[in-house]
Amino acid sequence: MYLYTSRRVVDTMTDIRKEELIREIELLKQKVAALEGQGEPCIPTYRYHKTRDRDLTALFDIERNVERERFASWFTTPIKVDKATEAFLAELIEENTLLIDSYGEEDLKIKFIGPLLKQVKFTSYEKRVRDFYEVPMTYATDRFILKGTVDFMVAQGLVDSKTPYFFIQEFKRSEEYGNPRPQLLAELISALELNQWTEIKGAYIIGGNWRFVILEKLGQDSYQYFLSQNFDTTKLDDLTSVYKHLVSVKQEVFARVDAG
Repeated sequence: MYLYTSRRVVDTMTDIRKEELIREIELLKQKVAALEGQGEPCIPTYRYHKTRDRDLTALFDIERNVERERFASWFTTPIKVDKATEAFLAELIEENTLLIDSYGEEDLKIKFIGPLLKQVKFTSYEKRVRDFYEVPMTYATDRFILKGTVDFMVAQGLVDSKTPYFFIQEFKRSEEYGNPRPQLLAELISALELNQWTEIKGAYIIGGNWRFVILEKLGQDSYQYFLSQNFDTTKLDDLTSVYKHLVSVKQEVFARVDAG
């Protein structure tokens, strides 16, 4: 078992390095072509699902603020959980907790995350808001392009996504499959700039563990982000908290739509 796990980790790290080398080679080709007068000037493109911390620090002045109080108003929003929802959350844990660490990405989405998000009920036909999955998004400047497919977002629009409000990235089984935090931050920066906002929220998932994020814009290409404590959703209290925090996000999005 140990040898199998170690081999899988090595193979995953090798695949990640191959992707990085391929991107570096493509960038070098573009630079050579530009120097030789062929093609357009090189503008580097970064894919969300391949974004690393070093990519973010190369593009932005970004740092983590460790102030936990920043989540106080979000996490203390009074949310009533009825008996039916309590029973649903308990059953969700009972059905999945023994296997969640072994779930593949699709297993995790369909068996655990999907039912939880459905219970939150992000869709409102009246307000023309819903949750979207596997949606393309691009943020382009004269220095770089951020683009890719985002796992989940709550956005205005029913058929096509328009204004994005909240993101969840990325339904990963464990950290060996990459760090979803910089990937989420790249998506949040893109949405914040596309919306011309100064703050946006999101969350990322590793197995059964959730962490919430608040991103704030400080100035031109300058940001800070706040990272919540870890919520282990195989524990009922933590899963209930995650449910409440998602409902709070939904209420905030609906209020923002009403305010125009």
